Amino acid sequence: MQLKLSNTLSGKKEIFVPIDENNIRMYVCGPTVYDRAHLGNARPVVVFDILYRVLKLLYNKVLYVRNITDIDDKIYNAAKSKNIDIQELTEENIKFFHDDISKLNVLDVDIEPRATEHIPDMIQFIEKLIENNNAYLSNNHVYFDISSFENYGKFSKKNLNELKEGARIKVAEIKKNQMDFVLWKPVDKNFDFGWESPWGKGRPGWHIECSAMSDKYLGEIFDIHGGGIDLIFPHHENEIAQSCSIKKMQTMANYWVHNGHLTLNSIKMSKSGGNSFTVNEFLEKFDGEVLKLAFLTTHYASPLNFSLGMLAQAKNILDRWYNAIKDLKLDKFSTISQDVLDAILDDLNTPKAISILSKMVDNINKGQIAEAPALVGTCRRVLGILMKDPVDWFRNVDLQKEEWIKEKINQRAIAKDNKNYQLADDIRNELLRAEIVIEDTANGTIWKNKF
Repeated sequence: MQLKLSNTLSGKKEIFVPIDENNIRMYVCGPTVYDRAHLGNARPVVVFDILYRVLKLLYNKVLYVRNITDIDDKIYNAAKSKNIDIQELTEENIKFFHDDISKLNVLDVDIEPRATEHIPDMIQFIEKLIENNNAYLSNNHVYFDISSFENYGKFSKKNLNELKEGARIKVAEIKKNQMDFVLWKPVDKNFDFGWESPWGKGRPGWHIECSAMSDKYLGEIFDIHGGGIDLIFPHHENEIAQSCSIKKMQTMANYWVHNGHLTLNSIKMSKSGGNSFTVNEFLEKFDGEVLKLAFLTTHYASPLNFSLGMLAQAKNILDRWYNAIKDLKLDKFSTISQDVLDAILDDLNTPKAISILSKMVDNINKGQIAEAPALVGTCRRVLGILMKDPVDWFRNVDLQKEEWIKEKINQRAIAKDNKNYQLADDIRNELLRAEIVIEDTANGTIWKNKF
């Protein structure tokens, strides 16, 4: 069995050939914990969980490292605005992150390094870059000199001249090049947070964190580096420049795998745009398996246009699958469908896998019970769904859904009392997208499933 992956490094779908088949190594960029995890954080968690599961099926030893960025300007600004300690903020959001993703039935990663625990490694990394003339000190900052790395821009296929022309920062006095990026920055005089270094008290830049941590746990070159497509530039481009400048190699990982953008109702998610939603907000309305399956209905490398309608459809699929196995003993099922596995091996083609699984459910409903062990085993071991007892599934999911609907109806009633008819219409449409139809009667508002 051969695994194929879309490799950003080559721009092609390639057969995965490990460096050492007895020690597969994968690094994925994790969340920046300035707030609760949003949907954009959840998609790569789900995508790379599937890849991790497949790798563990194929190989005896797989080391999966996913970092936590607990040093960043967003964290710094969030703590400053809330007037709380940075560690208090990050510890709370790390706990929230773990709580949220646990409900998505993802496997624990092997190592989850935090940036704050690896400051000495980053300082050592920066010192080597300075020694190699890849970095320089200016105005109490340390910058990476992109002109020292001849392949800069090659990975992300960026035209450096165009990037320079579009750069907003024109402070040539402190940088050799407008595109040079920071490796170390001094503390803010109004917020004394940082670590002592050869260049004064300060904190590392974002990009150096992943270079230092991946090198520490996976070595100078490893198999797979993953993350969202938005990280290709500048984050992953800069990681490559840093790491390869020290190692004198062409790349730090052989396969670069990126999941596509996530939009909400065709609009890019953003806090400023008012359409950035946390994972927890959706988990209050839907079971984690519903959210996970909704992600998997679109190929990981493609853009995902998320909507409540998509969640409703995913729930309907799971209802049908759970209903097909409700009278079966699930604990003995551990076989895997070869057809589904073949689909997953072909660049994690989860939409095809779901289609095959749905056909298996059709057959089970027609009396072909022999397909049930492979259905359950495949879902549990490869996708991390159908993990619940069907009785519990229907009881918990229906109660959760009903509570959410009642809350929406109550919010709509308040909006109407306040003569906010636009909000009332928006709530009705939100319910309709979730395939819930409401009707105002003399005895109050009632609801029913659209189908």
